[in-house]
Amino acid sequence: MAIKILSENIENSIKELNGWHKVDGRDAITKSFQFNDFNAAWHFMSAIAIYAEEINHHPEWYNVYNKVDVTLNTHDVDGLSDLDIKMAQKMDEITT
Repeated sequence: MAIKILSENIENSIKELNGWHKVDGRDAITKSFQFNDFNAAWHFMSAIAIYAEEINHHPEWYNVYNKVDVTLNTHDVDGLSDLDIKMAQKMDEITT
């Protein structure tokens, strides 16, 4: 079960993440990833898709060529949760 992060604690929760920002007007976080080419972007998305299935938590994302824009929030808690932070950490890990 996802644990909701209160609105006032979101900034504190994303301090340790690399380049993630709070979405204006929404309890969610976002980041844009840029890769060398489409294949690299697709590889990233494939790796994250496998992880998403493992933790049963799926990102909202948009891909054009070498760019992947990601927004994370948890519908079950109507906001940001610990699962979003885990997903962001995994995305940062894969891209560093």
